[in-house]
Amino acid sequence: MRGKGIAGKGTQRGTISVLAVVGVCVLSFATTQTAVAQPVAETVDTGFVIPFAGAPGYESVAPTQMTSPDQLNRPLGQPVADAIAAQIGLDSSDALSEEQYRDLITGSGVGGNREDAEVIDECARILTNTDGRPLYSGTTPSVLASYGLYVNPDGLLESPANADAPTRQVNTLIAPGGFVGTWLRNNDATHTLIALYQSAYTVQAVYGFAAQQISGEAQLVTNTKGDVSSEVGMSMAPPLWIVNFALLYILKPSLAAAMPAHWAPIPPAVADAVKASPTGQVAFSDYASYFE
Repeated sequence: MRGKGIAGKGTQRGTISVLAVVGVCVLSFATTQTAVAQPVAETVDTGFVIPFAGAPGYESVAPTQMTSPDQLNRPLGQPVADAIAAQIGLDSSDALSEEQYRDLITGSGVGGNREDAEVIDECARILTNTDGRPLYSGTTPSVLASYGLYVNPDGLLESPANADAPTRQVNTLIAPGGFVGTWLRNNDATHTLIALYQSAYTVQAVYGFAAQQISGEAQLVTNTKGDVSSEVGMSMAPPLWIVNFALLYILKPSLAAAMPAHWAPIPPAVADAVKASPTGQVAFSDYASYFE
């Protein structure tokens, strides 16, 4: 699921020319001209490279690699989520009301659509697959958010950016002119839409899109710090994580608070198998032991 957050109200000086196109899309939603937020910090060495590092200055907002076992799949928590939201230019007042959120995910409201609502709900569950929020394939539970992986209902392990995943398919719903923007405008949530597009979501979505286009079926990202290289799922790369965070936060801040606070390297044997698969998917039952 991709999103755009805000970090102030200044104009982001373009780092790549395609931002001009995004600016046009933003204006198609808002009634007045909007401005893309400026980065909140200096560029830091995260181990990710462009486009996987995202817009310079925002890398420090995204999760860092875990340094202790207790950080694996640990959720952000609400105070941290609120602080991150402020750094990318969002506030809890920008989010949908409880009634609006309930209408959206149940396919209600003006122009509601149950099928689209189910995709959005599935995305939220995949992106918040942290401690206390397992996903199930049959009776088999899995908690893998820190790895940037999840197990689909058919028992296949994959990146949330896999073409098969709801979190990839939702892109058509959140694209300019898509279901989500139309629903927000028709259900008294234009302020939420404007806030989203004024945020870092706008610039980060450009980097996230570029990263997805060059990552093949596996949709994994290589991180290199010093002499150590490792792989993690696309959803944990800074631009996609921030995009997803912004989208979940404007839906319901407590959802964003359930996202993973740290990323974890995928066990090499698993990463190799995913990359070797023509679909970017492997049977979880064959690799579950690597995550125990």
